[in-house]
Amino acid sequence: MATRVDGIKEIMKNIEDELVVCNIGVPSKELYKVKDRAKNFYMIGSMGLVSSIGLGLALNQDNTVVVIDGDGSVLMNMGSLVTIAQNQCPNLIWIVINNGAYGSTGNQDTYAKNLDLRKIAKDVGFENAYKFEDIDFNKALKSKKCMFIEYNLEPGNSKAPVIDLSPEEIRDRFMNEIIN
Repeated sequence: MATRVDGIKEIMKNIEDELVVCNIGVPSKELYKVKDRAKNFYMIGSMGLVSSIGLGLALNQDNTVVVIDGDGSVLMNMGSLVTIAQNQCPNLIWIVINNGAYGSTGNQDTYAKNLDLRKIAKDVGFENAYKFEDIDFNKALKSKKCMFIEYNLEPGNSKAPVIDLSPEEIRDRFMNEIIN
């Protein structure tokens, strides 16, 4: 089975003008390695909050916002599931890479490896909750529907380089994409 970096490659081959907000640590480094661009926001810290940042963006502008999150972060901030489900922003797609591990801290197991996060998302009110392998992701990007997508992958980190941008540079170039 594929690992997170493979999943990020699969996601990013369909991304064009969408804003992408990525979970902390290694996932952000892997996204940077796979496809760096000004419309990517790399989380440097604040585990569990990338979905909340994505919701804030989706509520305040028209671009499609794709959130790349991890199962450990979702477990840390389960309240975001309910909040996002209740808002149903048509320009928000939340992808949770469920590899059953806290990848950025040493691949310790999470309890999510025993959970169906898609079902939990449905149960709290997501009208559109899917497994990544069951959808055409390119069509999903064009659907203008709030979505929760669980992407089941194997644990493991690639040898992604450190992001050579400061937090301020990441913020500023991303903000320039939103306001211009």
